[in-house]
Formats: sequence, C-alpha cells, structure tokens
Amino acid sequence: MPFADNDGLSIYYETDGSANHDTVTFIGDAAFGAWQWGWQHAAVAGPFESLVWDNRGTGRSDAPEGPYSVAAMAGDLEAVLADYGVRKAHLVGAGLGGMVALHYAKQFSRAKTLTLIGTAASGSRIDPAVREELLAEKTPDALHESLRPVVSEAAFAAGLEDVVEWRLDDDAELPAQRAQFAALDGFDVSDSLYEITTPALVLHGTDDRVVPVDAGTELANGLPRGELRTFEDAPHLVHVERSKEVNDELLDFIAANAENAFD
Repeated sequence: MPFADNDGLSIYYETDGSANHDTVTFIGDAAFGAWQWGWQHAAVAGPFESLVWDNRGTGRSDAPEGPYSVAAMAGDLEAVLADYGVRKAHLVGAGLGGMVALHYAKQFSRAKTLTLIGTAASGSRIDPAVREELLAEKTPDALHESLRPVVSEAAFAAGLEDVVEWRLDDDAELPAQRAQFAALDGFDVSDSLYEITTPALVLHGTDDRVVPVDAGTELANGLPRGELRTFEDAPHLVHVERSKEVNDELLDFIAANAENAFD
C-alpha cells in the first residue's frame, strides 16, 4: 500500500487503470472518505489512470491535530504526486477538494486540468449554520443525519445505509472533521482567479445547500479558462446522485485535454 510523506505526515493513496494513460487525481470534500469517488473511479480507470488519496485526517492517512489549511493540504497532494512520479495530472476536487485543487494550480506545476465540483473561490461562501449540520460523531444515526444538507430529500429518505457504512469505515473522526472545515475559513482566491490559467470545468448542482450555485457561477466566470455545467435540482453531492451525467462531462473534458487517452 503506497504512502507519501509530507514533512513527516503519512498520506495514503492508491491507483488503478493503465499507467500509460493520463492520470486523474481525486481530491475529497471535507470529512468524507474515498467512498465519495466510487462512482467516478470506475468510469475513469478504463480510459485513464485513477489516483485516489485520503486527505489528512481521513481514511488511512495520518490525522494530526489542527489547525489544517488548504495550503497544507495542497502540499499533501504535491507529496502524493511526487511520490508516484506523476509529471502532470488532471485534478478533480469536490468542495474543500476543489479549493485544494485551485490552490495547487497556483502554487505547483503538475495540474493539467481542474474539475471543480460544488466549489467556491472563498470559504466565506459556505453558510456556517449548514457547516455545523455536516459535523457528526461517527455513529450510524449521526452520520446519516449529517447527510441531509448534501443529498436530495428522496435520497435521504431512502436511508443511505451503504453510504453510512462507508462513512463509518473511511470518514474523518470529529476532531479532524472540524480541522478540515476550519481550513475553509482562511481560503480565498476570489481576487486572484485570473492567475489560474489551467483549463477548468466547474460542475454544480442548482440545489446545493452547502455551496450556493451562484458561487460556482462566479468561480467559472472568474477563471480565464473556466467552463460551467449546472445540474438542475441536484444537491451538493451531485457527483454521487447524478453520477452518469457528471461522468459524461468529466470524461469529455479530460479527453479533450489529454495526451494519451483511448490509445
């Protein structure tokens, strides 16, 4: 099992698919483990190589005491890509992961494209009250209830038993959840988006309670090479509930910017 080292911090990652194809690296949302990418991993690992890693505090990565920062998590990503020997990677981030991708593209040289799901240019766009709803002790009932702001009413009513089980295995413990969410507070690139010239696809549900859809619109408009796709009535976890539509957009975008897909 591969682990990268970032100044003594151990970060777990795993890969799948052909190493002869472009690498697509997934960066998770706050508190959630790698389960959140299960719907994209299967689609990506055929035409491309998939790389999934556990944010600090999550899954099999170390969980240092806070505070955490988006900049530190971007450093974790650089350690992972350097350890695996990736020259360029397509970065796919959700929520906090999208912010990490934005910071990474400003500070490091390996980002080939950015796909930003439910992401804002500033942590201030996230309602603090909603953020509190997302924090949860790792018990089945608490984890299920904390999904209410990120899924549709129909999905919530269905129980989401599988998701709750995955969360029990992979999600951050409550102190690391708080540290990850606190990392949002110091993040703001809204005045410097013009510096991020990497091709970027912004995907956003119109019923996102965590990051309002107008924040996604502003993000896409502020990025010099940004494109926006919205999904009507979709929640924050749009890549979970509307995975086929999201995957179609994601694969088309990466293929259009890839060096060696489908060969």
